[in-house]
Amino acid sequence: MNTDRIPATVVTGFLGAGKTTLIRNLLRNSGGKRIAIIVNEFGDMGFDGALLEDCGDAACNPETVVELTNGCICCTVADDFVPTMEMLLARDPPPEHIVIETSGLALPQPLVRAFSWPAVKHRVTVDGVVTVVDASAVADGRFAPDPAMIAAAAADPSRDHDPPIVELFEDQLRSADLIVMSKSDLLSADALRDAAAAVRAEARPETRLVHADGAGLPPSVLVGMGAAAEDDMGARLSHHEMEGEAEHDHDDFVSFVVATPSFPSAEAARDIVKRALALDGVLRIKGRVAVEGKPAPLVVQAVGGRAEVWFAPGQAASGLVVIGEKHMDEAAIRAALGS
Repeated sequence: MNTDRIPATVVTGFLGAGKTTLIRNLLRNSGGKRIAIIVNEFGDMGFDGALLEDCGDAACNPETVVELTNGCICCTVADDFVPTMEMLLARDPPPEHIVIETSGLALPQPLVRAFSWPAVKHRVTVDGVVTVVDASAVADGRFAPDPAMIAAAAADPSRDHDPPIVELFEDQLRSADLIVMSKSDLLSADALRDAAAAVRAEARPETRLVHADGAGLPPSVLVGMGAAAEDDMGARLSHHEMEGEAEHDHDDFVSFVVATPSFPSAEAARDIVKRALALDGVLRIKGRVAVEGKPAPLVVQAVGGRAEVWFAPGQAASGLVVIGEKHMDEAAIRAALGS
């Protein structure tokens, strides 16, 4: 085994789980190590890359972060991922560690498998796959199949799959070397225990599970696993792989960008976004919007019924990205957001 290969950490997890927050904290506490970040977003407008560039530490800067916004990286390995890796490896000096933040709708398996491609395999190894899980979302049952849906599937033999969100969640867990239960501080001890049990039921037995809050985790927890995950893909199969089917696509999910007018206040923006988030099929709303009388844009992060907002000096308003299931009513969502 080549011990000189650069270690890479794949950070995956569903929309709004806390992947970007985890990586921001990792960068802040990197101790000067040269860490390169690849951020992949589902949709045509980048957002998380700017959050990483503005983490408040010299380790976070535009040269550190490479943003890919052409769709899920798991579907664009040849066109996006491999050329990006070649570009990073050509740097002088090269990075000491690479962190890849996948889209919340990405399967980790195709990405990890790409580390066996000839252009990459002799230079980089997957140190570990970190799956970030929103503990409160699991406790609320947002990743469990609806009982009515289960009954309908049992009555119709042609419906032999779990809902896409459930399958994706389970596949992200099966690929993990480490599961980070984020937002654990929002739950009672009993609710957290039940959420952890639900997660462990889908993970591989050897996968480690840790709890995290807004303070993040020490870098030593996230790096140095030495998993070489690209050599262990048989133990990390997705639903489709286990059933002998072609890998998934993203036809079940769509996104669009909304150019909103200025909001009268941060509170008004939050309330309007929360109402739009409650519309059928909407999974995630994020971006930067203008607020009347404020020079800095308002950052919006909304998922699962929660909407967080804060002002971001030095940034520019860019609109809102809406991500959801394909049946969501785009016209109704745009109207709700004032577009």
